[in-house]
Amino acid sequence: MSTSVLHRPPRTAASVVPGLCLVAAGTAAAYAVSHFLPALNPSTVAVVLGAAVTNARLHHPALRPGTALAGKRLLRIAVVLLGLQLSLPELARLGVRGLTVVAVTVAVTFTGTRLLGRRLGVSAPRSLLIATGFSICGASAVAAMEPVAGGDEEDTGVAVALVTLCGSLAIVILPLLRVPLGLDVTAFGSWVGASVHDVGQTVATAQRVPGALTTAVVVKLTRVVLLAPLVAVVGIAARRTPAAVPEGGRRPPPVPLFVAGFLVSVALTSTGVLPHPLLAAAKWVQSVLLVAALFGLGTGISGPALLRTGRRSLVLGLTSWLLVAGVAYAGVRLAAL
Repeated sequence: MSTSVLHRPPRTAASVVPGLCLVAAGTAAAYAVSHFLPALNPSTVAVVLGAAVTNARLHHPALRPGTALAGKRLLRIAVVLLGLQLSLPELARLGVRGLTVVAVTVAVTFTGTRLLGRRLGVSAPRSLLIATGFSICGASAVAAMEPVAGGDEEDTGVAVALVTLCGSLAIVILPLLRVPLGLDVTAFGSWVGASVHDVGQTVATAQRVPGALTTAVVVKLTRVVLLAPLVAVVGIAARRTPAAVPEGGRRPPPVPLFVAGFLVSVALTSTGVLPHPLLAAAKWVQSVLLVAALFGLGTGISGPALLRTGRRSLVLGLTSWLLVAGVAYAGVRLAAL
């Protein structure tokens, strides 16, 4: 982490207001664009709009405290609320074969992406963030892994940009492949849930094939459950590495607090005590916060920086996308035998 980040002056309430106003405007614009162009997911539009603001040189220093707050804090709150969409009894409906497909897909994609990143010369923190985003749940997974990855804002921005790009392509491409690949509606839903990155992108992809949405969401949310264990394992491994100790001598926690909050949310939903209207409201808030956070993260994506450092990262992201789609497809076909 750079010294400029370590010695960044503390934010005040007033300092974040201009940036948060920009984030609010960007979030509203993202939903407006998605409303008039339904093929575009609001999350995708938000990242593009945030990057456009930065690359048009409109991201003035006075705006940065607020956009940085959105890209970190709001995204972490969205991760916690995401847990309220998960219910362990519902996930158990997948059965042993379904759970095995999900677990193998996540493991192979995560491990394969990190190994390939090493071969391509992509930095370890960036490879870790890309591997997490592609194997689990896109930007939310990147946010969860970021505290233990040891990277910088550019690493996070590149990882978010890649999962957003590939997830958006999946919305268009995967439905076109259903018939050529010989997938019935249920199998297609399983394939989408096991391979598409963000939850919103999964819904947008599955909705293009009537009858596939329910299976896709259940499989997708099963992948999301693996987020906390994955972050915990990586965090524990990082604590054993001397290089992971920061200047102050304190190691990062093995599981970030907001990831623990995610697990608490899953547990609460699994009890069945939370009323449906509350869960529906939480889902809406989570979606809005995620779009706002992605706009904030988008302001950290610089075109010149991507051109300088992003070519190998782009190859890594595209290969990881092919890997997760290929492994998930093979798993779905084998599970149907």
